[in-house]
Amino acid sequence: MIIGVISDTHGSLRPEAMDALQGSNYIIHAGDIGDPIILNKLAKIAPVTAVRGNVDHGDWTQKIPSTNVLEVNGISFYVLHKLEDLDLQPAAAGFAAVIYGHTHNAKQEKKNGVLYFNPGSAGPRRFQLPISIGQLIIENGAVQAEIKILG
Repeated sequence: MIIGVISDTHGSLRPEAMDALQGSNYIIHAGDIGDPIILNKLAKIAPVTAVRGNVDHGDWTQKIPSTNVLEVNGISFYVLHKLEDLDLQPAAAGFAAVIYGHTHNAKQEKKNGVLYFNPGSAGPRRFQLPISIGQLIIENGAVQAEIKILG
C-alpha cells in the first residue's frame, strides 16, 4: 500500500510531482494547497485526504479541515499543516504517524514510536530548499517513509 504525501503546493502542481504520485493508493496533502484545482487533479490519481494551510483562504477552503485523519489497513495517520499546532499526544491517541508541512523542509523522525513526516514543498522553491514529495509504504503492519527529491 502506497500513500503519496505532498504539501505546500501554493497553487502550483508540478508535472514531476504528478508523475511521482502515480501508483499511490491514497494521497495526503498537508496544506497550503493554494487552489482547489490541485485537489481535483490529485483525486484523479487516488483518494485525497487534505488539510487547510495558513495560506488557504476563500470560500473553497471552508470544507477543508485544519486537521484530518487517514486510516489505512488499521494504521492511523494524523494530518495537520503546522506541527506546532499539534494538540494531542499521537502515541497515546494511537497514531502511527503525524504528517505535516509548512516549513518547506523535508524531514522524517521517530519520537515515542510515532513517525513525524514532512514531505517538504512541491510548490514554488523557497530558501534554496529542494522541491520534494513523500511516500509512505505500508507493509506487514509497518510504515516506511521516503522523501523523493523532484527535478
